Order: sequence, then structure tokens, then C-alpha cells
Amino acid sequence: MGTNGFRLYLRLGDSVTHRDHREWGEGTVVEEMTSTVPGGTCLVRIKFEDGRQRTFGNDLDSQTCCYYFGVRKFWADDLLEGPTRVRRGPRQARIAARSGTRDSTRTRQ
Repeated sequence: MGTNGFRLYLRLGDSVTHRDHREWGEGTVVEEMTSTVPGGTCLVRIKFEDGRQRTFGNDLDSQTCCYYFGVRKFWADDLLEGPTRVRRGPRQARIAARSGTRDSTRTRQ
């Protein structure tokens, strides 16, 4: 089926996650609906690991596209290599003020 002028973000079978709703888990595009009428809508239905299906807009030229609402696609490289998020170690304590600085110049009462 053609795109009818839509710039589609997701395709059937794509794996996704939602930036703001990690509790939903990963999802898979299970249905793609593209209007044949000029000016019509373009939607995708995504089934998430929490068992619910959610429907989103899928036209990148529209302000209501799922990309702008936080749906992120896993690209083939992401699936092979796993997450690329860097985990930081614990923060180091800040160096204490040296003697002879502001504390020693204060007048004591």
C-alpha cells in the first residue's frame, strides 16, 4: 500500500518504546492505517508489554505524530547491540575548602 504523500515514522512490526511511560514496556506495531482520502489521517496501533494497545498518529509532517509524543523506534543496530545508555558511577565528593580561604578571613564575634 502506498503512503499517499504521508511521511511515515513507523511500519508494521517495528519495535518501540515510550520515552515518558517506561512502565508500558516495549511495544510492537500491530496495525497500520493510512487514509486514501487527501487530508486524511495516518495511524498506527501499538501493543505494549503491559497488555494494552494504544493508537497514535504516524505522519511526521503532523504535529500529532507519535514521535513528537515520545514514541521511539528501536533501530536494527539497537536491537543487536542492546541499550546504548551510559551508566555513570557514584558522584565523587567535592573537595573541601582549603584553609586560608574564605573561612579564615571572616571576623569572629
